[in-house]
Amino acid sequence: MNIAILSRNPGLYSTQSLARAARLRHHYARIIDYVNCDLIIEDGKLTISYQGQVLKDIDAIIPRIGASWTNFGAAVIRQFEHLNVFTSLSSDALIKARNKLSCSQILAANGLQLPKTIVSNNSYLYKNLLKEIPGDQVVVKLINGTHGIGVVLADNKVQAESILDAFNRAKQKSMMQEFIKESKGTDIRIFIVDGEIVGSMKRKAKEGEFRSNLHRGGTSSKIEITDNEKEVALKAAKSLGLTVAGVDMLRSQRGPLVLEVNASPGLEGIETTTKVDIAGRIINFVERNAKQA
Repeated sequence: MNIAILSRNPGLYSTQSLARAARLRHHYARIIDYVNCDLIIEDGKLTISYQGQVLKDIDAIIPRIGASWTNFGAAVIRQFEHLNVFTSLSSDALIKARNKLSCSQILAANGLQLPKTIVSNNSYLYKNLLKEIPGDQVVVKLINGTHGIGVVLADNKVQAESILDAFNRAKQKSMMQEFIKESKGTDIRIFIVDGEIVGSMKRKAKEGEFRSNLHRGGTSSKIEITDNEKEVALKAAKSLGLTVAGVDMLRSQRGPLVLEVNASPGLEGIETTTKVDIAGRIINFVERNAKQA
């Protein structure tokens, strides 16, 4: 089977792990920088070319789309979808999951619990809206941020208002969110492939930091998750249409709260922590479905 891994960086752990897993299963794995794909659209015909050559005979794609290229990455996936090429990540699911606002809306509409979140373009209302957020501390997030970038913990509502104003002046869409103090700088990452939980880990923020992202210097360890947490994670991924997902949640006094759902979750942290061949599970999933596309 010919598998194309859509990735900007062939040297990334996740990209290499997927390519290695595919080749171990005797598939041809090609790494394609999706940003350099040319999308040709004409009457009754769609074509994708790469480095001057039309891409043909691709059985499946595994998209690893970076945040700054979400829209174009989704367009590339969509072109493959119209060509009846199986994809481990649909264009629609990528768009839904990548935007924190739309993701939160969909999760809440499906009955999942989240930290209380407010989004407003009316800066003159920030002070009053912040009163609706429980507690003194407030998390302020950029709507399209990833890896903990654009996430700030304000010690009080006055500071939160200043941060929101700064983002607003910079024309950056942001959201204010309840800070879950009892989580103590830890969260849980649950990895899902094709409706099955294949790994989970606890992430803990480094000293003096509240963001637990491994990209921000956090540490990870294996963790046993409850049946309720499993149910929440699976429901979160399904509600967004994700077949491969990393669901991040907090343990709170009112139960598991979903923070976000990642459409292109990194493999290094989860594989090294759990010792599970997650990339192999993804390739197995692609094998089962590519022939039906």
